[in-house]
Amino acid sequence: MTLWSGRVGNEPAPEVWEFLHADDAELLPYDVQGTLLHAERLQASGLLDDAELAEVRDKLATLDSVDPAAEDVHSFIEAELGEVGRKIHAGRSRNDQVATAFRLYVQDACAEANAALVAFAAAILSHAGIEAETPLPGYTHLQRAQPVTLGYHLLAWAEMLERDRARFRFAAQQAEPSPLGAGALAGSTLPLPAPAGAMRNSLDAVADRDFALDYLYAAAVLFTHLSRIGEELVLWSSKEFAFAKLPEHAATGSSMMPQKLNPDVAELARGKAGSAIGRLTGLLATVKGLPLSYNRDLQEDKPPIFAARRDVRGALAALTVLVEGLEFERARMAAACADPLLLATDAAEALVKEGVPFRDAHERVAASVRDGTFAAPEAGNRLGDVGAAVAAAKERWGC
Repeated sequence: MTLWSGRVGNEPAPEVWEFLHADDAELLPYDVQGTLLHAERLQASGLLDDAELAEVRDKLATLDSVDPAAEDVHSFIEAELGEVGRKIHAGRSRNDQVATAFRLYVQDACAEANAALVAFAAAILSHAGIEAETPLPGYTHLQRAQPVTLGYHLLAWAEMLERDRARFRFAAQQAEPSPLGAGALAGSTLPLPAPAGAMRNSLDAVADRDFALDYLYAAAVLFTHLSRIGEELVLWSSKEFAFAKLPEHAATGSSMMPQKLNPDVAELARGKAGSAIGRLTGLLATVKGLPLSYNRDLQEDKPPIFAARRDVRGALAALTVLVEGLEFERARMAAACADPLLLATDAAEALVKEGVPFRDAHERVAASVRDGTFAAPEAGNRLGDVGAAVAAAKERWGC
């Protein structure tokens, strides 16, 4: 029996039931948490007695999977509560119920992402500390540009991830306000106590999905960063660059070519960026034209979040293993840095220090490059204390 069968005389057609069915079993622990919070509100207002609240607690504690025949996780929980379940929906709707569970889910997903980011950053910064002074060519346009160090380059990865961590923290904060008490859209006449952190407007409470968009935005930007990191790992592990060796336990082979060691983890992280971006744009399109308050379109908000959480968890875990096992080819990187032309800018700046206008200095050095007479100056320190920068980054990340 559905929660709304009192109004509809006939069972829905199988095709309609299949279309309306929500695949939301992942919300079970969060809907259990929200149901218990609501039961405590009912008990505080005298609509459940102490024994009934204890029964609700005991029965909720036993729920660990959802019957696939249930319409959704909400109707499943109510049915599993038995007779006391017939009281549990007083003063609430599936609208504020799902919004509550979904917000709790997103908060947990953000916490999980942040923990995984810390582990990934720790793997990166561990190498950055060891390789703080290891020469590496810096690139623009994928052409050798100026010398940097491997440690400095890896710090750039950590900087990107640090902004990602801030975005997930923001998404978690946006998911904190509680929609409990909003009911279907206009609250309830029952004397229920307001929940902690209640949202100000009940229509907005059941209709708002900004927090889900914030999570998907954080995930999409994260995957653009993981894609860039993945691309560099693909390049560095190629024979053409040969700056790094892949760990065999984080690589794959070829079904046909016996010699291959493929950077599939990095490639798949790069590939999943497209899916992450698509989920964000998809949910934006879903919510853009919805009148207040709740509409069934919002059933489509959960699959992209569920998928994004799986991808964030999986990609960060696999990339952490990959990066932890990387071996860097220091001699190869040093040889690539030995090209004297990487110091052409230093040569122009040396002339500037002598009073030559920069544009004149640029033209003089460019002419010497063209005619083959360029002589590299002593390399200057343009990066500062990379070791100190790594130590500061480790402190910020707590690793």
